[in-house]
Amino acid sequence: MSSKRFLTLLEGTADAAFAIDVAGRISAWNQAAAELFGLNETQTMGVSCHQILQCSDDDGTRCFEHCVLEHSAKINRPSVNFDLRLQTRNGKVWCNLSTLLASDPASGTTHTICIVRPREMRKRLEQALEEFVRTQTKSSLNGESSVMPAAEKAQLTSREIEVLKKVANGHSTKGIANQLNISSATVNNHIRHILTKFDAHSRLEAIRAAESAGVI
Repeated sequence: MSSKRFLTLLEGTADAAFAIDVAGRISAWNQAAAELFGLNETQTMGVSCHQILQCSDDDGTRCFEHCVLEHSAKINRPSVNFDLRLQTRNGKVWCNLSTLLASDPASGTTHTICIVRPREMRKRLEQALEEFVRTQTKSSLNGESSVMPAAEKAQLTSREIEVLKKVANGHSTKGIANQLNISSATVNNHIRHILTKFDAHSRLEAIRAAESAGVI
């Protein structure tokens, strides 16, 4: 199946969709994918999907070590839908991915077609719920009736809120510095202050606390 026929197939869905070969290289890329990721077909064809998508999971682990998409093509079996955090034109975003397999009659090779549906808000709500359940369970085990979350006690400055929102949207320290016209060191200082105010040990923990308290 030629890349043109793959593209015709992918354009049959309004969702972002692409195909990769068994080596993990992009073999087709539809217009919806171009809009979601900010890269056109010319920029992606033949490029490793790791380089384009920069996938990570709940633990922050990059997927290139155990690529689900490549594995599907190699064992000739589609994967059930799953969530990954992907690099889009608007920063890192949680997406739900589903796959199907298509064979190329000419070469006998199998390509994995992947359909992508952003689900950032739903994923964050799930994470916030998991954090809430974990915290409440821990409090119950410790015999605590109720504890005011650290987020409710935090008093962030407008600049800290601005930085935290950009962190939540997946922007890097350098990217935030460029957008706000400040140094990377200043961004890191803001983040340290945010972590201290929330009594958080990681950026993700601070984001979850801020979302739970309605700060962002």
